[in-house]
Amino acid sequence: MANFVSPGVYVIEKDVSDYPASINSSVVGIVGFAGRGPIAGLNGQKATLITSVQQLIDVFGEPSESLKGQAIEGAQEILETTASLRFIRAADATAAEASAAVQMGACPAVLVSGTAANPIRPGGAGDLGMSAIGSADLGTSDVRITATCYDQLRATTVNARTYNILKGTLSTSATNGATTMLGLSKILGGALDADRIGAYSDSSSIDGSAFIVNPLAGDATTMELSCGVKNDADVYVPGNIFQVLDEDGAAAAIAVETITASGFGIDTDTAIYMIKSLWAGGGYNTGTRTDGSTSGVSFEVDANGGETTLEQVNNLGVAAESFKAGFTSGAFLENSIGTTYDGKTSDYVTAAIAIDGWDDTVSVTALPNFVNRVKNLGALGTLAGTQGVGVAVTDINPRFAKLVQGTYNLADGSDGVPAGDTDTATAIIGSTRSDGGKTGIEALDDDVLNISIALTPGTGVGDNQSIQNALITMAERTTNFLALISPPFAIGRPGDAIDWTNGFATSRSVAVNSSYAAIYWPWLQVFSVADGKNRWLAPEIFAARQMGYTDNVADPWWAPAGFVRGRLTKPTDVEVILNQGDRDSMYSGGNCINPIVNFPQNGIAIFGQRTAQRQPTALDRINVRRLMIYIKKVILASTQRLVFEPNDAFTWARVEQLINPLMGEISNRRGITQYKVICDASVNTPIRVDRNEMWCKVLIKPTKTAEMVIFELNLTNQSAQF
Repeated sequence: MANFVSPGVYVIEKDVSDYPASINSSVVGIVGFAGRGPIAGLNGQKATLITSVQQLIDVFGEPSESLKGQAIEGAQEILETTASLRFIRAADATAAEASAAVQMGACPAVLVSGTAANPIRPGGAGDLGMSAIGSADLGTSDVRITATCYDQLRATTVNARTYNILKGTLSTSATNGATTMLGLSKILGGALDADRIGAYSDSSSIDGSAFIVNPLAGDATTMELSCGVKNDADVYVPGNIFQVLDEDGAAAAIAVETITASGFGIDTDTAIYMIKSLWAGGGYNTGTRTDGSTSGVSFEVDANGGETTLEQVNNLGVAAESFKAGFTSGAFLENSIGTTYDGKTSDYVTAAIAIDGWDDTVSVTALPNFVNRVKNLGALGTLAGTQGVGVAVTDINPRFAKLVQGTYNLADGSDGVPAGDTDTATAIIGSTRSDGGKTGIEALDDDVLNISIALTPGTGVGDNQSIQNALITMAERTTNFLALISPPFAIGRPGDAIDWTNGFATSRSVAVNSSYAAIYWPWLQVFSVADGKNRWLAPEIFAARQMGYTDNVADPWWAPAGFVRGRLTKPTDVEVILNQGDRDSMYSGGNCINPIVNFPQNGIAIFGQRTAQRQPTALDRINVRRLMIYIKKVILASTQRLVFEPNDAFTWARVEQLINPLMGEISNRRGITQYKVICDASVNTPIRVDRNEMWCKVLIKPTKTAEMVIFELNLTNQSAQF
């Protein structure tokens, strides 16, 4: 309390309006394999929050028979009843990113220079200048240039277009005594028009101001040019002004009036633009789905007016992202998409110019502009060659380098799914990495996730004893969630399933005994829309699904079973038909399997809600275990601010005032029948206070479920009185 020493009016605000926190009891954690998406533990990734089926497919891909387990299938089913699912993707060291090599190439380029006798006239000190067209200054004659571009790759022909350059529109300037030609780009357009042709100029020098360029790059691109110069009789006569550039960037020795220039591809051993999926996985490989649509990711390059290209990332055959990039300052390729995960700007790919594979990348920031030396492009020391004042003629090899237009499909991605059971268990169980990242089941150890239900479903995953034991151990260690498991598919008859839970099976050598676990059986058949097949799905998937449904229509302390909250509408069949005797054996005598039954007329329903605890206590029922998980989480979230408060009667009373409304609310909603909250000197003994401990005892009588509804029918004689 502040001490006031001078007269005045003071206002002090104190917040004692504590109330119980709101907790989502339906957050499901699912661990398994996927064909794409973030891998838990890598690049700081944790469990990924998924709130819809479409988001699940966008991030982690569709179900596939090539994937072990049924994590994707399970997530799809569970998301129908809860909008909060945490997907933890597991993978081993074989996981690989899908990639594509994008061809780099040069554009057809024609040098506009002077007469045949004087095609290139160097200025003083060997500097390069451009002479006039014809015998006179360009500014004194009208010039007509006709251009036709052709892209064989796309089988696109651009009709001939005529450009009239009126006299006086181009000017000459002297640089070091050399006559240079400027302004052609203003006529043809620095930003290319619909005919995909233009002239390039650089305001800082004459680098490309005397070139006509087709912006399409590569071997399949050509450009035809013809020129006429108006004479005194107003007739256009051929003008020898064009010189094509060879692959070394050198101009032809003789200027001509009509010319065809071709682009070419840069040798892939010299340099190539490598595209790589942001995450490993075969789901990024471009292919065809069962319905004929496109799967995976592709990278599309299209020409853009000027030096840059349009780069588009397609996902599942649909444009997902677009970038505008090239070799020019401010739009460098690696800056546009990013070469690393930390520098990414795409949600799908990273990219880099590579010399010899992805690990040998080079920076294009050394490239000053669109006019680059193709010769020895792989060596950074030669990438900066330009044409302009101060550059020796012998060092000038200008070409207009760009990415070659086309669509490049990503391929060679690997899901990182191990082949053997031991390696599968290692990947799913996971570990804590040296950098602090947690993989597999270990990633469930995070209070921030608020997971209340967890599973690792599917053949080869859900029936692996080591995986299931690790999941149950994690549930007991964190006390945050209920672990759902099942016997493997085709275990046999009910007696075989019982033996499995008791540790008398080939695939399980120890019994399951924990109130933080629940076992369901048999497996269920569901029609898969993804591949048009009937598939058998692990029963714990539908157990988690109905727990989410129960939370929607009631509360977590209501039993997720029976015809009201346990009825399953999607499955078309059960693996084994269970009769009354089967169900009695599975559910009594210390056995703890929750049967899923196909009832005549009533359909398929979950008809049990036992935990895997063998001891007969309140915690041998799922509704009670889920009630206790819920109460624990709400109390922890609501009382954090009381840490370091004075350990006295005032704080004790505050605790009771906070917990009593919570328990009263649960009681009103039929979760408990009676309760009492004690936080006073009887539990906070002097020795506990001396140890800086504050205790609060909460007594709870949980509501029991009516699992056996019994009607006693009594027959009486006629003289009985009612």
